Amino acid sequence: MGKAMVSPGLSELAQPVTAVGRGKVECLQKNRKKILFVTSELADLAKAGGLGDVSAALPRALGRFHSVRVLIPGYPQVISRGHPMEILCELEGYAGLPACQIGTMLLPDGLTVYVVLCPELYDRPGTPYGDEHGRDWPDNHIRFARFGLAAAALASGEVCADWQPDLVHAHDWPAGLAPAYMAWQGQRTPSVFTIHNLAYQGLCDLNCMPELGLPAEAATEQGMEFYGKLSFLKAGINYADHNTTVSRNYAREITTAEFGCGLEGLLKLKASTGGLTGIANGIDECWHPDSDSRHQWPDKKSNTRHVEAMFDLEPNDGPLFVIISRLVYQKGLDLIPQVAEVIIKAGGRLAILGQGEESVETMLTELAGRYPQRIGFHRGFNELDARRMFAGSDFLLMPSRYEPCGLSQSYAQCFGSLPIARRTGGLADTIKDGETGFLFDDSTAESFADAIVRATRVYRQPDLLEAMRRQAMNAPRYWHHAAKPYDKLYRKLINESLGKTGPAVRGSEHG
Repeated sequence: MGKAMVSPGLSELAQPVTAVGRGKVECLQKNRKKILFVTSELADLAKAGGLGDVSAALPRALGRFHSVRVLIPGYPQVISRGHPMEILCELEGYAGLPACQIGTMLLPDGLTVYVVLCPELYDRPGTPYGDEHGRDWPDNHIRFARFGLAAAALASGEVCADWQPDLVHAHDWPAGLAPAYMAWQGQRTPSVFTIHNLAYQGLCDLNCMPELGLPAEAATEQGMEFYGKLSFLKAGINYADHNTTVSRNYAREITTAEFGCGLEGLLKLKASTGGLTGIANGIDECWHPDSDSRHQWPDKKSNTRHVEAMFDLEPNDGPLFVIISRLVYQKGLDLIPQVAEVIIKAGGRLAILGQGEESVETMLTELAGRYPQRIGFHRGFNELDARRMFAGSDFLLMPSRYEPCGLSQSYAQCFGSLPIARRTGGLADTIKDGETGFLFDDSTAESFADAIVRATRVYRQPDLLEAMRRQAMNAPRYWHHAAKPYDKLYRKLINESLGKTGPAVRGSEHG
């Protein structure tokens, strides 16, 4: 169809360019590849968790190496930002998947975002995955199959003939069918699939195969069959050319029965053949207090008093503990009532910010009621409040049962707040026990309490506390570090693909 103009919109962040040698920059520019990110979240537009942060920051960090564009579903949050959108084409329906349009937006910093426009699937209140009450949409398999099929169309050059990706990078289960549809269509464009959280697998019944237009092989162990169901996550793992996950330690953990969520055998095989890589997430440099031009950060004591006032906590000279988290089972927050007395006996206070499962919210509300002026809980999330809490706190509590990477521990370290966390996933990679924070081994109140006691002992030794704070503030890994291994991986896969198909199959973007 002809091009048309509509007026939805988005907002965007600045894309920093890191200084490297002039010759190296020119070499990178001449070898720029076209990379398509396929993600269900983008922090500036629609976000439910850490995936949105990664999907917003990593393409920008990769901008020094490649031409990166992002594909996202057309949720109301995406459509309502007020930026012009150009309609590129209409894609026909397929099996039980409705027709859709593909729109494109150019964001203020130059990042191009493609949007899958299908109001019957995406124009709904709530989160990207469910309603206002946290219930998953029953047709999520249709919603994200349509999304994956649109990604395959972009990969084939059907949508935008002058920008056909050299590689597709799909993220988590909502994008799992992108590499699968590409493979079933016989496409040779290489793909990467990143596992952000193995526990969310995107399951649906086998009888959904006809409406998703899946071939018979999809129902096999080598396809996406998973204990009598279909797993979008397994589809991504099996059909992508390479799998990554968000920390080195989590890449090891998911090959074990404890953390593998039933996919440990497949992931162990991928790892043994070099098909699974752990690449730690970074954080945006805007989180560093010295880089935050929006706010003038006062000293830690002033921020502490601000947090005390926010949560109606008793001002004293004891340690201030904070929790800033999604309130879900994964985060291990059921241990907090069991260690509350340890915190209070040390003269500490606890401020909690977050929202999530109703049962966890109720538990924390009741806990705050039992300890007025010592424990405070606010339901919700506000980034400025979170930053003031990181800046004003002495310790951040992260008793996660598992944590693929985690970002909050690095945010806290930027502000000299020492994380107290379980030794799991990316927490084990980003926290040095006794140097930049405190780690504990077991998901038990006893193990957690021991770490809190160690932390309070350090709090009473000002010189040691200050030394740990300085080390913590130097610890965070930023996105320009994380982008380099992705660049290396992309180039390897693209070169291998060209070697198999011949140089005429795919062109590079110059300049």
